Amino acid sequence: MPEYALLCPPLATSPCIARDFVASVLRAQRLDALVDTATLCTSELVTNACVHAKGDGSALWLSVEPSRVRVIVYDGDENPPVTRELTPEGWEQGGRGLHLVDALTDGRWGAVPSHPEGKAVWFDLSMPR
Repeated sequence: MPEYALLCPPLATSPCIARDFVASVLRAQRLDALVDTATLCTSELVTNACVHAKGDGSALWLSVEPSRVRVIVYDGDENPPVTRELTPEGWEQGGRGLHLVDALTDGRWGAVPSHPEGKAVWFDLSMPR
């Protein structure tokens, strides 16, 4: 089971670098069919870590398993991610990212506390058939 990791400093460029990293790994593993979904979901999680989490940034971990690809973003904020209610008035102010992750992963995402502090937000994508 190949595993890959990337450190993401709290910079505006980190989501783009994380997307490129995930795309490169998946293409190298001949999983091109997962690239678009994986990079969009990764971008959302890394962006949330850069915008909302405290600390020195986040860490991305990607594993390619026989039945799935799992991406985990660790950050230093212990507060779980919040899926905001979408309203016509608030549509332009953000809050759509976790709704996209939920839809694109068929609800296979979540967050758990991580040690020694912070959280891990993850998503899974099934292997293409």
